[in-house]
Amino acid sequence: MKHSLIPIFAVTIFFISCSSPRQEDLTQYVDPFIGTAYVGHTHPAAQLPFGMVQVDPDTGTDKWEHCSGYHDADSSIIGFSHTHLSGTGIPEMGDIMFMPVVGNIPFYRGDETDTSTGYRSRFSHDKEEAAPGYYRVLLDDYGITAELTATERVAIHKYTFPQSDQAGIIIDLNHGIGNNTIESSLAILNDTTIAGKRRSSGFSQDRTLYFLATLSKPFTGFSSFSDSIVSEDQNINGKDTKLLLKFDTGRDESLTVKVALSTTGFEGAGKNMEKETAGKDFEQIRSEAAAIWNGYLNKIEISPMDDQQAISFYTSLYHALLMPNLITDVDSTYCLPDGTRIKSDADRYTNFSLWDTYRATHPFYILMFPEKNSEFVASLIDLYKQRGILCTNEYGQNETWLMIGNHAVPVIADAYLKGKLPGDIQTAVASIYASLTKSHPKSDWETYNRFGYYPFDLIGVESVSRTLEHCYDDYCAALVAKQNGDVENQRFFAQRAGNYKNLFDPTTTLARGKDSKGNWRSPFDPFLLSHAGTSGGDYTEGNAWQYTWHVQHDIPGLVELMGGRASFEKKLDSLFFLDVISLGGGFHGDVTGMIGQYAHGNEPSHHVAYLYNYTDNPYKSQELIRRVFDQFYLPTRDGLSGNDDCGQMSTWYIFSALGFYPVDPVSGEYIIGAPQFKEMKLHLPNGKSFEMKAKGISSENKYIKSVKLNGEKIKRFSITYDEIMEGGQLEFEMTSSISSVFYD
Repeated sequence: MKHSLIPIFAVTIFFISCSSPRQEDLTQYVDPFIGTAYVGHTHPAAQLPFGMVQVDPDTGTDKWEHCSGYHDADSSIIGFSHTHLSGTGIPEMGDIMFMPVVGNIPFYRGDETDTSTGYRSRFSHDKEEAAPGYYRVLLDDYGITAELTATERVAIHKYTFPQSDQAGIIIDLNHGIGNNTIESSLAILNDTTIAGKRRSSGFSQDRTLYFLATLSKPFTGFSSFSDSIVSEDQNINGKDTKLLLKFDTGRDESLTVKVALSTTGFEGAGKNMEKETAGKDFEQIRSEAAAIWNGYLNKIEISPMDDQQAISFYTSLYHALLMPNLITDVDSTYCLPDGTRIKSDADRYTNFSLWDTYRATHPFYILMFPEKNSEFVASLIDLYKQRGILCTNEYGQNETWLMIGNHAVPVIADAYLKGKLPGDIQTAVASIYASLTKSHPKSDWETYNRFGYYPFDLIGVESVSRTLEHCYDDYCAALVAKQNGDVENQRFFAQRAGNYKNLFDPTTTLARGKDSKGNWRSPFDPFLLSHAGTSGGDYTEGNAWQYTWHVQHDIPGLVELMGGRASFEKKLDSLFFLDVISLGGGFHGDVTGMIGQYAHGNEPSHHVAYLYNYTDNPYKSQELIRRVFDQFYLPTRDGLSGNDDCGQMSTWYIFSALGFYPVDPVSGEYIIGAPQFKEMKLHLPNGKSFEMKAKGISSENKYIKSVKLNGEKIKRFSITYDEIMEGGQLEFEMTSSISSVFYD
């Protein structure tokens, strides 16, 4: 992928001069390979925004590096499967694998050969290309060029073969990323049509996916392997179900395969295929995919400082639009994992990494794509109707209970408070109250209400982190209750929102574990980094230094606990300075992007760089934000400092480039940090536009001298959602001086 500095500036300067958005080709500034190395866990799949299909090369399936199925360090491809997660920390998905081959490809079983690697082909990154909605690679061992594109529910494969009488396509339904096949089946409907089903179990528990595939050329024969048998009607049933379709191909002959997915069955997949691809060839679908992506990307126009920023920005915007993922067919029907069929009134989605995305990703959606966010919220409320509580960490339509907190609450509360709540308000309010009062895994309300915190001798893992995360959810519930005129629940949840104070140790000025008798954990190592899920401990993917600041809703209260603004600032200074490493047992690979004890690669730290606004030296926030940009967001495959986590890392970048961030996501307030681009323009969903200009910004001029909103000097270190939605201009005057305070 080639990027030129001149075209970027030519495009973006033209953008800012226009009063209305244009459909420029911004896909050229998206590099889907960013984050595929190190621990970014992104993928270069062909997909549409929030699509059901993410068709992608799988280079591995069983290591932490392979959470998305693709890792830059690998040199061979197993095949192309149709479902993938972007930026998560758990290997999952990888359904319905197709792989074009040439030569005699036998089917083995047992330990005679490793079937997970038996179809691999070597490849070179030099012969690999990706763009939004498109992927291309040369499979060196077979001499086959594979190209991929997609609609929302259908993947389109284009394989260009060498001349051969042993060409073929493998369909492997035992293949999966970090999961196991429970059962699978294939049905040969005719010599150009195959249907199948895969039921699997893993991180997302029990889930079933159906597909229908059509070939542009009839196959001449087939062979199969399964732990069952091929029936007379050419149905193949079992667990380890594989099929090799055979072809004779001429030199550079292309064969196209369309693969439609559905949760409801073969018929639903067929409807999806017909609606989205009938009469369209590969190039037409690829072109339409690029146009759809450009429609989203053009919502934000930029004038960057350099070409690195243009690539990083539009790739971040792209990554922010990959998840959650569609589950409904074209007729708005979908099936639950237990087979229950549901007819919805609109599209519904799965794959909600709410511990991550409540912080900035959903606030970004509600600002720029509120109709999509409404569909996401409706999906969450549907899950409440089905289960009696809101989901916490839902993948593949299954609750995983992996993470802590009840962070569907802030997502729904934000929609309610901003007047963007779909459907019945009282059901939404009830879902919040029920989830914060009805005990479920990692939310033991009886214990919590008794002590006002989680005692570490009764709650063996994550006692501090769970307490602090609950406080934010309770604060959100209190705001909802106030808006709803519910005085009793407002008082109850507001009181619980202050429980963070019960674990604040004044001797260390850190959040510290406490037992059921009120004794602090001793001995206490504030630097001890623990991943409670694998090694125990009081903190979730972190330590006391990182979690002490997890008081997004009451930072003035935290300032007071620490002894005032000067003491608060000194403690923040220590956070970014202390380079002590103290590792507990278990896994620590997701605590990355370190500046002292600050971990930008992990979500609980994301708001902390903005907290110097609550001191007398906000320039320190401005300095840190530039450092994070320059150090942790690079236009390279290893350019992300941590898991992208379904867009959260990327939306931190988007907001911070604008010069503000939702430290308290449901408050309707954004805390000013420091802009990172010369100009940006948001084309808001209400038809208005909001511009940001940073006069004089440069590598040296990274500090704010003054801020004006619509020509008036700002007298606070924040702006509001309502002010943005009114349209207008936010103007920063930048300087190299660190002596000024920009607000009165």
